[in-house]
Amino acid sequence: MAVTLDAVVVGLGAMGSAAAFHLARRGLRVAAFDRFRPPHAWGSSHGDTRIIREAYFEHPVYVPMVQRAYELWAELEQHTETTLYVCTGGLMIGAPDSVLVSGTLHSVREHRLAHELLRAVDLRARFPALDVPSGMIGVLEPRAGVLFAEACVRAHLDAARRAGADLHLDDPVLRWHEHADDVTVHAASGRYHAKAMVVSAGAWVTTLLPAFPLPFTVERQTLYWFDPARATDVFSAQRCPIHLWQFEDGQFFYGFPDLGDGVKVARHHRGRMVDPDRVDRNISQAEIDDIRALVRRFVPAADGTLRKSAVCLYTNTPDEHFWIDSPAGFPQVLIVSPCSGHGFKFAPAIGEIVANWLTGTPQRFDLGLFRRR
Repeated sequence: MAVTLDAVVVGLGAMGSAAAFHLARRGLRVAAFDRFRPPHAWGSSHGDTRIIREAYFEHPVYVPMVQRAYELWAELEQHTETTLYVCTGGLMIGAPDSVLVSGTLHSVREHRLAHELLRAVDLRARFPALDVPSGMIGVLEPRAGVLFAEACVRAHLDAARRAGADLHLDDPVLRWHEHADDVTVHAASGRYHAKAMVVSAGAWVTTLLPAFPLPFTVERQTLYWFDPARATDVFSAQRCPIHLWQFEDGQFFYGFPDLGDGVKVARHHRGRMVDPDRVDRNISQAEIDDIRALVRRFVPAADGTLRKSAVCLYTNTPDEHFWIDSPAGFPQVLIVSPCSGHGFKFAPAIGEIVANWLTGTPQRFDLGLFRRR
């Protein structure tokens, strides 16, 4: 017999784990599924750390959402007695007319956010880990910092379980079909009947929704951790904010302070498109040489031994904004996963959006940018 529920959540990375928690905490009957055992290293929600930043260059509409996310991350920390966030401040660095700097200042001004605007010479003096070229400037925001990725997913899963969600790990959803007002989901463990289905499967969204022409692409991204080149405290969280750079040809590079596992750095985008079930998890010497060239250029004091590297996946929309919407003609299904490589920080706010959607509660935010019908 089918199990009758209020909601089925498919995919338990950052978004799905948050959705399961926020649905269950409202007393809804929830079953949530993942084909792996999260937090795991096969999708988009791993790699030790993620950046959280408030002065959002991508669009000012994100700012109220990330402000709510800060509140909800703090609540989750208290609820689970876990440290999930460290404030380091954040620097957005580039030419004055770059998308990164101009977009950050747009959000700063529209939302009246605290910030400092610094010249390259001031940045080099104040943050000696960063070698900022003349001609670039930086916007420093005080609330930016680091989220501990696997710990965040684990905390949401633990909280969801305690709130009554039925979590099915290593239990892939095989197929589903819709009825007039609800859905039936077939998983490896059985059949589940629910009023609604939340699809938060990241790179596997299109395999779960093959009948819909969803314009998502999966991008392979590489992450790196370097030991500092010499004994130094310039990469401590107190002296090195998270930093995001835009340099020539619209390329982006970002880095973290050393929180005990080395200095983490990576490119943002420009990875190759892949099938999520056939991803090359090996990192080539050419890829290492490429990132080391950027390290030597922008954070030369981090040019030590490569401690480790990893591969993760971005699931991208054509405009790189989120997708929070139902497929046309299927109001009982909500897609919330494709976040184009910048969604992790919003997870608890998106979990709350999902719960509002299912319960008919008015949304806090303008979601027009993320509705695609």
